[in-house]
Amino acid sequence: MSITRINPGPRMSQCVVHGDTIYTAGQVADDRTADVAGQTSQILAKLDALLAEAGSDKSKVLSATIWMSDISAFNEMNGVWDAWVDTDNPPVRACVESKLALPEFKVEIGIIAAK
Repeated sequence: MSITRINPGPRMSQCVVHGDTIYTAGQVADDRTADVAGQTSQILAKLDALLAEAGSDKSKVLSATIWMSDISAFNEMNGVWDAWVDTDNPPVRACVESKLALPEFKVEIGIIAAK
């Protein structure tokens, strides 16, 4: 099976396609000053772009892992997620509170999708 790396860097790729399965790295917001909703929106836009580059879209997301620096903002994040997710094809999902790489990051999301 072929392996395609999208946006590879010296440490990691932003996305890897193996056969018909797409794996993304955890995505964070570019605007670290945004609130939880703003960061979530930015992240989902980045995921849409990665999925498109890999030949897929959000209707084919199989699994999502969401890390939040403060789980008390769960409803704020969910408001944006619920507006984005394909409700006819919802993925499995886990959401946990975690210390993220930088204190400004409020949300990080990684997904696995089919082509």
